[in-house]
Amino acid sequence: MNLYRAHVLVCGGTGCHSSNSDKIKQKMEDRIKEKGLENEVKVVMTGCFGLCESGPNVVVYPEGVFYSHVKLSDVDEIVDEHLLKGRIVKRLLFKEAVEENVIKSVNEVDFYKKQTRVALRNCGIIDPENIDEYIAYDGYQALAKALTKMTRDEVIQVVKDSGLRGRGGAGFPTGLKWDFTKKADGDKKYVVCNADEGDPGAFMDRSILEGDPHSILEAMTIAGYAIGSDQGFVYIRAEYPIAVKRLQIAINQAREYGLLGENILNSGFNFDIELRLGAGAFVCGEETALIESIEGKRGMPRNKPPFPANEGLWGKPTLINNVETYANIPVIFQRGVDWFRSIGTEKSPGTKVFALGGKIENTGLVEIPMGTTLRDIIYGIGGGIPKGKEFKAVQTGGPSGGCIPKKYLDTPVDYESLTKLGSIMGSGGMIVMDEDNCMVDIARFFLDFTVDESCGKCTACRIGTRRMLEILEKITSGKGEPGDIEKLEELANNIKDSALCGLGQTAPNPVISTLKYFRDEYEAHVYEKRCPSGHCRKLLTFVIREDLCKGCGLCKRNCPNDAITGEVRETHVIDPEKCIKCGTCIEKCPFGAIEKR
Repeated sequence: MNLYRAHVLVCGGTGCHSSNSDKIKQKMEDRIKEKGLENEVKVVMTGCFGLCESGPNVVVYPEGVFYSHVKLSDVDEIVDEHLLKGRIVKRLLFKEAVEENVIKSVNEVDFYKKQTRVALRNCGIIDPENIDEYIAYDGYQALAKALTKMTRDEVIQVVKDSGLRGRGGAGFPTGLKWDFTKKADGDKKYVVCNADEGDPGAFMDRSILEGDPHSILEAMTIAGYAIGSDQGFVYIRAEYPIAVKRLQIAINQAREYGLLGENILNSGFNFDIELRLGAGAFVCGEETALIESIEGKRGMPRNKPPFPANEGLWGKPTLINNVETYANIPVIFQRGVDWFRSIGTEKSPGTKVFALGGKIENTGLVEIPMGTTLRDIIYGIGGGIPKGKEFKAVQTGGPSGGCIPKKYLDTPVDYESLTKLGSIMGSGGMIVMDEDNCMVDIARFFLDFTVDESCGKCTACRIGTRRMLEILEKITSGKGEPGDIEKLEELANNIKDSALCGLGQTAPNPVISTLKYFRDEYEAHVYEKRCPSGHCRKLLTFVIREDLCKGCGLCKRNCPNDAITGEVRETHVIDPEKCIKCGTCIEKCPFGAIEKR
């Protein structure tokens, strides 16, 4: 076995993969071989590093040098300068990895330093397609401990004592769910992993599956032992081809090592896992709709009760947890309940992974202890709002979450605190908005998604959300009338109380929260026919200021609809009847003479 002097880790997550990280890895290996370094330097394709804004990312160990935005054309320089001559290529370093001419290692960069990585502990570190690397990082020790030293009840008690709550949205205690399923009557039981991650902009589960698939297999096997099941299914959307591929490789490797299949670790316990691919319906993230889909039916929620723990897949007791929930299980058994509960808050122990996006400097995947404030996430880890803009709101919980305004930036992120503000934890989407975002249009955007994704089973969701969307479209197009806001509010509350499943019940949240915190914007749209943020085009008027216009004619020459008139060196004028409000004139004017009103 070679003892390499350097390891080069190349991000192999979907984001970096789409920017040629696989080709970067191959070219780096080829160049290293050309230079005769193949016995000294090893190149590894890992999972997602988390800092997606800076990808493709490459980290060189043992120094921890963090290169960002790496291109194929940069590979020769990294190999020739850094790996061969020992000279760091400073122009490729991540922007925050250099401070006063001191080069920081990847773990010293604020984005990573301020995180606590539990579910993401192996992502960006190990080769997800190599089971030996997972085992080297204590992989499958938790399974061995459970099967050889613990009873089923003892396993469940550890999960209960940890206080782990479901990371898929509602935050139900995981140990209780395992206990209910174990105690349910049934000659056959199933363990299901919900990997149907459908929130726009969310990629937490995908990244765990791409970067650390064995952690999920190990956790599901422990769960199978605990509840008395011999069969597991991972329900994953087909839009995740890299995750699907790596999961299947991991399943095959685990079977080969005797960690899946019959008589696992000579314990007499049998358990196997299969993949089931979903077609991408958002509603199939709801556990009973997911069950319907696995059974080959149209994904639509069932009435509850009975709950899946008693009557789930093919009518048998079924345990369902999402990817992030399972990712916490092995490390809880490895490091103990007290260690896990030392992170986070009393009611919400542990960490939570968020996909941080929108108007934020450091777009990517972050994992923080429960109880961390929104301010610390957005400014401490996310790097704040680009271009010096003002923070306006953050939307948590995906399309079914709520929008939280600036005055609540110091709110701790946990299940209870977010619920009090009219939002939800959800699976972990976190979209940041600045002063240019119109909150009425934000509500319209999320309702538009929900209407498209409604399964149509219940009238409240099928018809009610569409009526809400129609009112929002009317308001944002300048056709709002007195009474529309009240009608929207009434509809939202009725749907919340009467929809069949979680999707319908939480669909009005973006509207309810924006009405609560940004009602003045709705009123300006309806009564003043004005969008305060200058976003809704049909409510805008473009005006050229006489005191700033120099008569250069750039706006006139670039207007696509000939809406601007004026002679050279004279003030120009925009014809509001012809203006299509595209904003080209604002972009082209070098004097800032054109305003949106």
